[in-house]
Amino acid sequence: MRAMILAAGRGERMRPLTDKVPKPLLLVRGRPLISHHLKNLSDAGFTEVVINLAHCGDMIRDTLGNGSDWGIKIIYSQEPPGALDTGGGISNALSLLGDTQFAVINGDVFTKYPMRRLKAIKCDHAHLVLVPNPLHNSGGDFALQGGRICCEVEPLYTFSGISIYHPGFFNSTDSGRFSVVPMLREAARLQRITGELFRGEWHDIGTPDRLQRINDEVVDRR
Repeated sequence: MRAMILAAGRGERMRPLTDKVPKPLLLVRGRPLISHHLKNLSDAGFTEVVINLAHCGDMIRDTLGNGSDWGIKIIYSQEPPGALDTGGGISNALSLLGDTQFAVINGDVFTKYPMRRLKAIKCDHAHLVLVPNPLHNSGGDFALQGGRICCEVEPLYTFSGISIYHPGFFNSTDSGRFSVVPMLREAARLQRITGELFRGEWHDIGTPDRLQRINDEVVDRR
């Protein structure tokens, strides 16, 4: 099973920090955010990771290299200026992800989710990891009922940005820029998506304030 880290976004909400540095390279607990993902994936037994690039992509490539520092092989998926959003980015990289299910992780989250767990999941369409709602998304995104993702019941939880997809999930998509979220909502309506709830450490590093808070936690523990 291969994994993909979504790292092509502009990071508009992170400006001015992301004007010259891509969001995945911002320091979280003393290391680039994306390096935490690479270590966790390597520790979980993943050997090939696809990373999509757009904004400051050369900086990411120069920093991470071929992945040998983590004992993995990094395969880069180059996108046009402006990037292709989540759905377009995944669709654009399908030829690099193989013919079987693959994991996808948003490059702007920090988590202690056990990535090894993803390898044990059988996925015919998609599988989402949900988390309790943070303050900035108190309304939630999806519900979980009997191991299936749905939208019509409560409580709603937040999509963590950690997921598994079968390549066939993208069979009917066109090339270009699009979000994967409407596809997930439609598939949830048809009860095609499985899911789980993770209650461990998870942070969406989406704004300078959130980045500062998670780094301040390390100082406070000293």
